[in-house]
Amino acid sequence: MARLFGTDGVRGIANEDLTAQKAFSIGQAAVAVLTRELHHKPVIYIGKDTRISSDMLEMALAAGITSTGADVLLAGIIPTPAIAILTRERADAGFMVTASHNPYEYNGIKTFNRDGRKLSDAIEDEIEALITSEIPLGKDIGRVRQDKSAADRYIDFLLGCNTPDLSHLRIVLDCSNGAASVTARKLFSNLNAKELRVIHNVPNGVNINDRCGSTHMTSLKETVLDGKYDVGIAFDGDADRCLCVDHTGRVIDGDGIMAVCATREKARGYLPGDTFVCTVMSNLGLRVWAKEKGLKTADAQVGDWNVLEKMQTNGFLLGGEQSGHMIFMRHSAAGDGQLTALKLLSAMAETGRSLADLTSDIPSYPQVLINVPVSVSARAMLASAPAVAEAVKNAENELGEDGRVLLRPSGTEPLVRVMVEGKNEATVSRLAEGIAAAVKKLQNK
Repeated sequence: MARLFGTDGVRGIANEDLTAQKAFSIGQAAVAVLTRELHHKPVIYIGKDTRISSDMLEMALAAGITSTGADVLLAGIIPTPAIAILTRERADAGFMVTASHNPYEYNGIKTFNRDGRKLSDAIEDEIEALITSEIPLGKDIGRVRQDKSAADRYIDFLLGCNTPDLSHLRIVLDCSNGAASVTARKLFSNLNAKELRVIHNVPNGVNINDRCGSTHMTSLKETVLDGKYDVGIAFDGDADRCLCVDHTGRVIDGDGIMAVCATREKARGYLPGDTFVCTVMSNLGLRVWAKEKGLKTADAQVGDWNVLEKMQTNGFLLGGEQSGHMIFMRHSAAGDGQLTALKLLSAMAETGRSLADLTSDIPSYPQVLINVPVSVSARAMLASAPAVAEAVKNAENELGEDGRVLLRPSGTEPLVRVMVEGKNEATVSRLAEGIAAAVKKLQNK
C-alpha cells in the first residue's frame, strides 16, 4: 500500500483520494498516538483553508477526534502557521485542512504536535499503522467548541515579532483567495503603510490559487506595475509561504527573500555560525552570493520538515525554500508567509532601500524545472531505470562543476521533478528535456 503521508501531510483529490471516512480515521489514529502519554483530557485545534471541501473534512476530523474522548477547538479559516502557534499555546495537537498551493479540487491534512511542529516520519508511520488496526476507544466522548478569537490572537503574535514602520511604502498583497484573506489586511493595516492594496481576497470555495497567489504571479506583477507600487507580496492558499514582486515587476523567489533576511538577521546577531539553511533546489547563485558575503549555507532535502530538522540539529535560526517557505526559529518552527513578509518589509524600511536594490547582487544561474506526470508504478521504477541513470550521468559530465542535476519524485503530486542548473540556458534546457524524455518512457513499460 502506498504511504498515506507525503512530504507535507496527507493530500489528494477531495472526496476521491481524501474522503470524509479517511479524515475520520486520521483524526482518531493521530490523536491516539499524539496524546497517549497525557493524563488530562486532550484539546485539539483544527483550522482550515477556503476550499469547498474543507468544511466536510474539518467535520470528519472533529468526529474522529471526539470519538477518542478529546475536545476540539475549531479555529475556522486561518493560515497554517497560526495552527502551529495556537497549538503550542493552548492545545495538545493541531490539524490544518489544506492542500496549500494546489487547485481547489485537492485537499489535505497537516498535523502538528503539542510543540507546534510537524510530525516526523516515524510518528506518521505509527499513525498509519494504527489506522489499519483496531483503535482503542474509551467511554468518553469529546466536545467541539468554536475559538472565535483565533485569528486575532495569531495577528497579535505576528505583531509581537515585527512591527516595521511602512509609512513610505505602497504595498500590494495577493491573498490567493485563501486563508490569508481573513488575516492579511488586518495585520498589515497596523503598520501605517503609505498605501495598502489587497487583491484576490474574496474566496468562494473554488477560486483558491486560481490564477493568483504565489504560484501564479502574473496578476500581482501587473498590479504592481500598473499602480507603480513599491512591492507586491503573494501568499499561497494556506499562507505558509510567500513570494514577492519588486517595483520593476521582477519576481523575487524564496532564495532572494532568504538572502535579504539572512543579511538582516546577521546584522541583528541572530544568525549562528553566519549560516542559514536552504534546500537542494536553491539556486547556485544563492550559494555564490553567500560565499561572497561571508555567509554559509547548509543544504537540506526539499520540504520544510527537512529544513527544520537541519536547523534543530545544528542550532540554526533561519532556513527556507526557493518556493517561499521560511522558518524563523526565534519565533516559530513553522513556515509562515506573513511573518516572512514582515521580516522582508522590515529590511526595506530599516535600510530605506528598494527590494530591487536589496536583491540586485544575487546572481541567478539558469535553472530549468520540468514536472513529468508519472504513475505510481513508473515512480517505483525510477531508481533502477538504466536509461534515466544514463541521461543523468551524461548531463552531469557535460555540466561539470558549473552545474548540477536533481531528480526527485514529488511528495504531494503524481510527478517526477527534473531540475537542471548551469551557466548556459540553452544547454540546461536541452539536458533537462533529455532527462524528462527518459522519465516519460517509463510510463510505457
